[in-house]
Amino acid sequence: MDRATETARRASSFGSQAAAYAEYRPNYPADLLAWALEPASAASADGLRVLDLGAGTGKLTEGLLAFDVEVVAVEPDTSMLAELTRRFPGVEARSGTAEVIPLPDASVHAVFAGQALHWFDLDRALPEIGRVLLPGGFLVAAWNVYDDSVPWVAEFCRITEGIAYSESNMSWENLEPLGPTEQATFLHSTRRTVDSLVNTVATQSNMLVSTPKQRAAALARTREFLLANPASADGEFDIPMISVGIRATPR
Repeated sequence: MDRATETARRASSFGSQAAAYAEYRPNYPADLLAWALEPASAASADGLRVLDLGAGTGKLTEGLLAFDVEVVAVEPDTSMLAELTRRFPGVEARSGTAEVIPLPDASVHAVFAGQALHWFDLDRALPEIGRVLLPGGFLVAAWNVYDDSVPWVAEFCRITEGIAYSESNMSWENLEPLGPTEQATFLHSTRRTVDSLVNTVATQSNMLVSTPKQRAAALARTREFLLANPASADGEFDIPMISVGIRATPR
């Protein structure tokens, strides 16, 4: 299977676990979102309208709503979009893709992509993003990743193929055709139990596209590791994470 086909297969795998994705995937920390919204807040005295592109079940939408901005969510997967609508019935939600955004020209102050940019065909998506942005608008790509500077977290990432902090995982250089970029990172953590972290791992695309036998074996290895690891074995624990934000402003 070629890389493009595998990427497409993984990108379309999340809908089958939409409810679990909504429940177990980590939220985005407020300090990341405050940093991300700074230019729009400074430039506009009116209400901010923000596009959550590849919105999934609304993990990023939820954080943006806490900043009292108007959010329009665009997501291609019908199951993920249905979960978003169930959780946030007041949010304008549309079916669509990053490559064909169902919004008028110059209609949003900012475009956000949470845990989604790596699924976009950027050659087609970046012109579309530029099209829907108002003058002075910008794109923010955000990722929640595991902090593998912590030894047990590094081993957890190795076992699960979880996304660790690595510049190779972040695609800021791919945003340069849109305009100048800036990056910020924020340390945080997510409260978990062995069960909830195993359930989080189960929502990873590599798990979703595995055979049932492969997935069961991988999740069993994950559980065995977490139960044997002193930092995670006893009740609730915090798993260290890093949130990365990359902001690109069209020239």
